[in-house]
Amino acid sequence: MEEKKKSKFTLFLDKIDDKAEQKGKLWKTAWQFVKFSLVSFLLSLIQLGLVNLLFFLMKSWTTPLPGLLGQIFREESMGEGHSTYGFIVPFFVSNLVANTIGYFLNKSKTFKSDAPFWHYLVYIVVVIILILFTTWLQGIIVNSLIASGVEVIAPTLAGMIAGTIQFFVLFPLQKFVFLREKKKEEPTLE
Repeated sequence: MEEKKKSKFTLFLDKIDDKAEQKGKLWKTAWQFVKFSLVSFLLSLIQLGLVNLLFFLMKSWTTPLPGLLGQIFREESMGEGHSTYGFIVPFFVSNLVANTIGYFLNKSKTFKSDAPFWHYLVYIVVVIILILFTTWLQGIIVNSLIASGVEVIAPTLAGMIAGTIQFFVLFPLQKFVFLREKKKEEPTLE
C-alpha cells in the first residue's frame, strides 16, 4: 500500500513528536497538551463564529423548551426569553460541531490513536452531557452580561468560559480514556 505524502508541516510536527517522545512521558504529554491547545484554539474560532451566526439566525425562534429541558433551562436563571430553542440551540450545536471536529483532529494529530469507532460514540454521550452543562452555564453568563449592558459580546464571552471548562475536562478524558496512543509494534527477531 502506498503511503500518503506528508506535508512539510506534518513532517515538522512528526519531528517534534519524536523529540518529545525521546525525552520521556512528561515531555510527550506536555507536547500533546500544546497540540491539544492549538486544536482547541482553532475549534474555539469555529465555535465562536458558529454560535454567533446561529444566535443571530435563531433569535426569533421563541418556542419554549419542553419538559425536563424547560426545567433545566428555566427563564429565572437563563433570563427573560432565553429558555427557548432559539437561545439554547446555537450554544448546543456550535459545541457539538466543534467537539466532533476536535475529536477526530486530536485522534489523528495530537494523540495518534487507533481507537475504535465505538469510543467516539461513548465520547459523544459524555460530550452531550458536558455540553448541556456548559450550555446551561452559558445561558446564565449571557443573562448576567445582558443585565450588565454588554449584550453584543455576551455569547462570545460565555462561549469562551464554557470552552475553557471543556478544555480542562476533555484533555485528560481524550488522552487517558478515549484516544490512547497506538501500541507500537515491537520488532521481532527472526
